[in-house]
Amino acid sequence: MGTLSSLLFLLLTVHSVNALKCYVCASTTSNQECNKNLQDCQAPMDTCMTTVGTLGGVTAIVKTCSLSKLCTSAAAIASVDSSGNGFQVTCCNSYLCNYSGAASVKLHRWLLVLPLFLIILLFTQHT
Repeated sequence: MGTLSSLLFLLLTVHSVNALKCYVCASTTSNQECNKNLQDCQAPMDTCMTTVGTLGGVTAIVKTCSLSKLCTSAAAIASVDSSGNGFQVTCCNSYLCNYSGAASVKLHRWLLVLPLFLIILLFTQHT
């Protein structure tokens, strides 16, 4: 019985070597700059989420680890109008899959906050 307990303890404490890793950023001036930050996603986060918001020619990128359901819901309601203003959300679930994004970003504090409010709103509706 001691061996079984030890094996169970070992399985519970060992982290998967193949854990999802995403690029993450909240306030960068370019996608290249954003891609300097890596994060191991902790359970239950199983998706890399990229939000690109554009308003009046100003673009901001937010990249984070997310729940698949949350990311999919955000992507379903995201939209961009004919002028190019709005939000695009992309979801992926393989190692460093969220590499792509806008080539450059002109930061505006309000645009950085809007995607976070969207995420919080979606998360509170699904809990």
